[in-house]
Amino acid sequence: MWKRTVTIGMTLVAAATFAAAQGDSRPLSPAGSSATQLGKDGKWMEITYSRPIKRGRDLWGSGPTYAKEVLLQDGATVWRAGANVSTRLKTEVPVLVGGKRVPAGEYSIFIDTKSPTDWTLIVSSWAAQPKYDPNSDNKTALYGSFGYTPDKDVARVAMKMDKFSLSIDQMTWNFADVTPAGGKLVLMWDTVVASAPFTVSK
Repeated sequence: MWKRTVTIGMTLVAAATFAAAQGDSRPLSPAGSSATQLGKDGKWMEITYSRPIKRGRDLWGSGPTYAKEVLLQDGATVWRAGANVSTRLKTEVPVLVGGKRVPAGEYSIFIDTKSPTDWTLIVSSWAAQPKYDPNSDNKTALYGSFGYTPDKDVARVAMKMDKFSLSIDQMTWNFADVTPAGGKLVLMWDTVVASAPFTVSK
């Protein structure tokens, strides 16, 4: 009986150690992606991003500190709309965003989180750095939104702000109301649902 108890105990300890090791190896903000097809030929549009988890934090705050503590840390002026590496939009078909033509290609996405009712989606030609290096000589790419400047903005559009009656724990990008002619880019996190329309361009 004693041996059996010791064996069971050792097995449980080993299992707990393995589970902890597995948990430690998972990134704090796992990679995510969302994709859809557009136009007559079913060309692809995809968003790739890192998915931060709420972890009980007050994400948004209020007043002059709105969105600053969690979203705009370390001096960033706009949000990377995710975590870690810049959020990326890849489109195989040209689209119109806020009346501006965004040619087929790959872009960074940022959001200017001015207030709870005033967000602006920014499509930018800034390239993405795969790792953060504040001493990098590469001035053509950003990590996240650190060092963002608006001179590479391709399009900007006001986002429609809605609220969930429940709280989404892990930030999610997706597409909504998709037709061959266009759709909406949608970000969901906590109780916030922010969307921006786009249409397929010729």
